[in-house]
Amino acid sequence: VHLCLFVCFVCVYSNNHWGEWNDSQLQPTIQKLMKGYNRYLRPNFNEGPVEIGMSLDIASIDAISEINMDYTATIFLRQRWRDSRLVFPGNESVSVDGRLVSLLWIPDTFIPDSKRSFLHDVTVENRLIRIFSNGTVLYALRITATIACNMDLTKYPMDRQVCTLQLESWGYNLQDVVFYWTRGNDSVKGLDILRLAQYSVESYYTSVSEAVYETGQYPKLVLHFALRRNVLFFILETYVPSILLVVLSWVSFWISQSSVPARTCIGVTTVLTMTTLMMGARTSLPNANCFIKAIDVYLGICFTFIFGALVEYACAHFYTMQHHTIEDLHRVRETNDTRNNAGALEKVSGQGCGLSSVKDASRRVASVFTVENPHDIDRRARTVFPTAFLFVNILYWLYYLFL
Repeated sequence: VHLCLFVCFVCVYSNNHWGEWNDSQLQPTIQKLMKGYNRYLRPNFNEGPVEIGMSLDIASIDAISEINMDYTATIFLRQRWRDSRLVFPGNESVSVDGRLVSLLWIPDTFIPDSKRSFLHDVTVENRLIRIFSNGTVLYALRITATIACNMDLTKYPMDRQVCTLQLESWGYNLQDVVFYWTRGNDSVKGLDILRLAQYSVESYYTSVSEAVYETGQYPKLVLHFALRRNVLFFILETYVPSILLVVLSWVSFWISQSSVPARTCIGVTTVLTMTTLMMGARTSLPNANCFIKAIDVYLGICFTFIFGALVEYACAHFYTMQHHTIEDLHRVRETNDTRNNAGALEKVSGQGCGLSSVKDASRRVASVFTVENPHDIDRRARTVFPTAFLFVNILYWLYYLFL
């Protein structure tokens, strides 16, 4: 019974005491400010546009997708404007609970290129509202958004992509609100210290422009940032293996032409391996696009040289067999000539003058496509293939790295 009476006394005392504390402490800062405040009307209504300053902190760029042509970033968006209805005496500022944002007028800022976005809400919605004595309102948000970025992949993986982050007003046009960066390029923080898996931030800058739609002209702020892809990963994963495969195909030039299984095995194996490497290099990229990428060009060059080494052996083997056939024919002809007498030869030659002339003409034509020594094909290939591959590599890297 005594315990119940004590609890009732504490509850009655507490309600009376805390109610007086709320009235005396919060009334000057919250209730008086909100008295007569209409959050549906923007500041400076009928007195000119509201100037809204913005700044960004880029917390992270989580993913950059060439397949979807977008990037996912987590940003801290801070907006400042002055609302004369919120002026109060003193030189202090008041931090208001973010859940009271529904009581104030706030800009209708949005990201036009956003595909998906959300406001973080752990443990509460990540909002910050701070009101200064001169009526300035600071409104900060923590947002994660997936934003479209048009990419030019013709120089992939030695490409440089320029992406943007745009901020626009959804409903208020230039007669209602004006956007500006609070400190120019210094309004953006965090890009200098970002560490990305495949990219490095090369440069960035801010700009102010206008978005023109059928319904009017709207303020727009744009952050431009350039991303340079780190090519070292692709050199180790794709370029070096493809070069080694090309060099491996040249080993057949030092193998005897009579070793048909060995040379054929090297040629076919390198061709199939190069085909597999080309297919694997395209798995991380769109299957259907209009880009002929730099890596496709290089893999095509390597495949051409490997296939050329296989064709070289086919030609060398063909001329070797042809050379053996011609030698056999010469031996048979010499044997027949020794058995014939001079008189018979004169008779045959006299009767077949026209036939012999046709044979001589065909023999001259065949000599054009006949190699005196088929082993010279391998000797020349040992020099021609490496020299040509080195020359093509110089042109390739000069074009894609410096042009």
